[in-house]
Amino acid sequence: MKLGPDISRLAALIGDPARANMISALMGGCALTAGELAQEAGVTPQTASSHLAKLADGGLVVPRRQGRHAYYALAGEDVAELLEHLAGLAARNGALRTRTGPREPALRTARVCYDHLAGELGVAMLDSLTARGLIEDREGSLSLSDEGAGFMRAFGVEPQGLVRGRRPLCKACLDWSVRRSHMGGALGKALLERIYARGWARRLEGTRVVAFSAPGLAAFRQAFPESPG
Repeated sequence: MKLGPDISRLAALIGDPARANMISALMGGCALTAGELAQEAGVTPQTASSHLAKLADGGLVVPRRQGRHAYYALAGEDVAELLEHLAGLAARNGALRTRTGPREPALRTARVCYDHLAGELGVAMLDSLTARGLIEDREGSLSLSDEGAGFMRAFGVEPQGLVRGRRPLCKACLDWSVRRSHMGGALGKALLERIYARGWARRLEGTRVVAFSAPGLAAFRQAFPESPG
């Protein structure tokens, strides 16, 4: 008898193309209906319901009922992080989708990974914070320095209010497109919310793209300057 966790069941759930498309659609952090997910997967509503039941039983998605409608969301940030890692592995091994379009460059520049900023700008933000000692990176384990806490308060984020529950304050999340880390956790979410609140960027409807305006991008780069060298 083999010991340890059985990864084959989860791998089989994610490995089905229809289910993979469904959970990828939920990477934006929004809950979607079974009908919307059926369209994402290119299957009938009945088939989608069967897939979603399996994903829920496997602990990858959770149903949320509101009135007569049932919505589905990823079961947590750890599921999103797993999918981001798998996407990076697939990209590195040349397993790319054949359908490309104008959104692909935009996704690589800035996108939502569950509820925090990913893509080139997400990686640049973490690079800037670590280069200035605001975030301390000890072999991939992130922590907020005292100076960083002051920076966050000036930016409009109160770190003390984020330390609750089991979710870490900040954590490294391997970015599939850049193949380096951006920042997840409660702090990553709060920073993206402040970026929205300041009017620097907005989420494009129906996509994971985070679109920065020209002034917003300039303000972002001023707040999170590129580290020298």
